[in-house]
Amino acid sequence: MTSSDAAGRPVVEMTGISIEFPGVKALDQVDLRLFAGEVHALMGENGAGKSTLIKALTGVYGIDSGEILVDGAPQRFSGPGEAQAAGVATVYQEVNLCENLTVAENIMLGNEPRRFGAIDWRATRRRAAEHLATMGLDIDPSSSLGSHSIAVQQLVAISRAMVVDAKVLVLDEPTSSLDADEVARLFTVVRGLRDRGVAILFVSHFIEQVYEISDRMTVLRNGARVGEFPTAEITRAELVSRMIGRTMEVLDDLQVRTEHTVDPAQGSTPFVRAVGLGRRGGVRPFDLEVYPGQVVGLAGLLGSGRTELARLLAGADRADSGSLELQGRPARLRNPRAAIGHRIAFSSEDRKGEGVVGDLTVRENIVLGLQADRGWLRRLPGKQVDEIVDRYVRALNIRPADPDALLRNLSGGNQQKVLLARWLATAPELLLLDEPTRGIDVGAKAEIQRLVADLAARGMAVLFISAELEEVLRLSHRVAVMRDREKVGELTNGPDVGVDDVVELIASGGDH
Repeated sequence: MTSSDAAGRPVVEMTGISIEFPGVKALDQVDLRLFAGEVHALMGENGAGKSTLIKALTGVYGIDSGEILVDGAPQRFSGPGEAQAAGVATVYQEVNLCENLTVAENIMLGNEPRRFGAIDWRATRRRAAEHLATMGLDIDPSSSLGSHSIAVQQLVAISRAMVVDAKVLVLDEPTSSLDADEVARLFTVVRGLRDRGVAILFVSHFIEQVYEISDRMTVLRNGARVGEFPTAEITRAELVSRMIGRTMEVLDDLQVRTEHTVDPAQGSTPFVRAVGLGRRGGVRPFDLEVYPGQVVGLAGLLGSGRTELARLLAGADRADSGSLELQGRPARLRNPRAAIGHRIAFSSEDRKGEGVVGDLTVRENIVLGLQADRGWLRRLPGKQVDEIVDRYVRALNIRPADPDALLRNLSGGNQQKVLLARWLATAPELLLLDEPTRGIDVGAKAEIQRLVADLAARGMAVLFISAELEEVLRLSHRVAVMRDREKVGELTNGPDVGVDDVVELIASGGDH
């Protein structure tokens, strides 16, 4: 670990950075220092300004005021290309590579060795292999990138960033889609780069990972810097308190623990009953019941079929086997519009691709589902729209609380809240939530968990999908477990049920 005293002058020094969008003060006089040979974590709730600060550093956004120094020289980047030329490289949460090209082609793209004016492919593969070996990676450079896991693609993206001998490497939520073994592999590479003197800016919502990998951290709240701290000198409780501006006691009050001793299924008809429902190539036939007032958690590894199951219940995919009953009556869901008509709402895990519309306002996004259900020729009255939007902006603590703000200017967590508001506005009786808290900070996550528990307490049926097993157990009355696109069992939740029980069921595939 390199201390600031030993490191001398920062590789990057951002001072008094301010950026304002229409209706949104994204950054207000923010400072950030990055030192060679350190992993520096950037912490804060959704909407704190982390992504905006990264984009200011990497030339995506221009700054309204302030100064950026790289190796002591003032910089005004007009684009990511200029930032990269100055030694600042970025690997985003969503890997921006070409899956149809080889690993070598992706690593060396734009930097291929040439011979007589043409690309020397043999030298390109050799150079790519050298870059991979430098980071301790044994990956065939001639293999197709698309044949590798997301974790390997993240490592290839890092290799590509280091081709230009980056002094600064920005990692934006690099572990959000990785399992524990893949995170360990990534961290081995990150530590190796740190030991070679690279300054690494690490952005993550996983607090334990931040404490495992980082040497120093900067905390932002509401677009302003709260402070800079050596990781070893700030406790988790103090960190969370500084991030959310509330004490841990207040946060504990937000945490949800569903009352498992009350079974809403007793003496009632399930809102939805699936019998042998399935789709070839999607999910094998399954049975599932969800009752009013009940939260059913859906657990399983990535790719286990959780999303595919939810899409069948939402009408997003059409089943080719089995039957479905809604409130005791046979039903067929030919499309999502039909599901909405039956008061079923589906919040997809693909927030960008299947959820929010960035070029519309918060107001327009919230009423989108309600207007679609009503029909586009029967416009919602303005007064009703204002009442609905105001209610959910306040109920979900959407920030900024400006209905006319463009959604693309909101943080990912606040975009997720707007998406939830859209579906809640349709007054659903069954709410299908696919990874609603992924990539969301601890405070917003607690708020959404509390909302789910409150909705169930008021009689709503909820199917809750999360890769975080602790979260599934905290919220659910019952847990359905998926493995290899098949439902392999169910657990009735209770005080004696723990994560190990769910893991054992996943591992055994239901064979006890």
